[in-house]
Amino acid sequence: MIKLLQYSTFVFCFLFLACSNDKQIKKTITSSNKTEEEKVIPYDSDAKTIHIFVALCDNKYQGIVPVPEKIGNGQDPDNNLYWGCAFGVRSYFKKSKEWKFVESRKLKSVKLERIIFRHTTKNYYLIADAYDGKFIKESTIDFLNSSSGKNKDTLKIGKTTIGIGGNSKLLAYVGHDGLMDFQLNETFENTDKQKRDIIILACYSKKYFAPHLEKSNVNPLVWTTGLMSPEAYTLHDAISGYLLNESNEQIRTRASKAYSKYQKCSEKAAKNLLVTN
Repeated sequence: MIKLLQYSTFVFCFLFLACSNDKQIKKTITSSNKTEEEKVIPYDSDAKTIHIFVALCDNKYQGIVPVPEKIGNGQDPDNNLYWGCAFGVRSYFKKSKEWKFVESRKLKSVKLERIIFRHTTKNYYLIADAYDGKFIKESTIDFLNSSSGKNKDTLKIGKTTIGIGGNSKLLAYVGHDGLMDFQLNETFENTDKQKRDIIILACYSKKYFAPHLEKSNVNPLVWTTGLMSPEAYTLHDAISGYLLNESNEQIRTRASKAYSKYQKCSEKAAKNLLVTN
C-alpha cells in the first residue's frame, strides 16, 4: 500500500511539473513575441522623409550603352554619373538652396554611401543611398519592397529618429532600368493600406515597373515612356513641386521643364517622355 501511495505521489508530481513547464514555455513564447514587437523602433512622425534609391551607373554589370570609363564605374561613387558628377544626386542636391546637407555615411556593402539632407523651410529629410552598380537588382527590389510597405526602417540623425524605406512619404528610384535585363520572382503587394508617392527615373520605367507595382497601392508622380537620362535636376524640381503640395500634373510639368532645359529638347518632347499616374 505504501509503495502504491508513493507511486501515485510520484505520478502526480510528474504531471504537475509537466504542466508547470508547459505554462513556462507558453510564457517564454509570449515573452519572446513581445520582445519582437518591442524591436519596432518608434520615430518622429512629424519629420517627413523622402528616400531615394540610386543604382550607380556601371558599364561592366549593367546592360547600358557604355559611358566614359571614369563615370561608368559602379564601385566609385565619387566619380559616378548618377552620384558624384555635376548632375548626380549627391552633387546636385548639395548645390541646391532648398536643401541643407547634414552628413554623408560611407558604407561597405551593397550600398556604398548614404547622404542626408534637411529641407530649409519644410520639416522634411531627404535620404539618398548609392548602390554599388553591380547590385542593381538589389536596389530595384529594395525600392519595390519599400514602395509596397514591406521594407520599413528607421534612421538616427543626432537625437532625432526618422522613418525610411516604407516609412517614407515619397520614394524614388534613379538609374538604369534593370528590369529590362532581369526578371523578378518576388511579389510586391501592399501590406499596410498606405498609399506612397513614387518617382522612377529610368528608361521605359512605366512599362517595366508598372506590372510589379500593380498591387503596391502607389501614386506615381513621374515615370517615363522611353529612353532618358536620369540626372538629378529632373528629380530635384519634381520634389520642389511635391513639397508645395502641387498636383501630379504640376509636378510632372516641373520635371519636364527641367529635363527640357538641361537636355535641350522641347517641353513637348519632355512631357511625352515624363508622364504621371
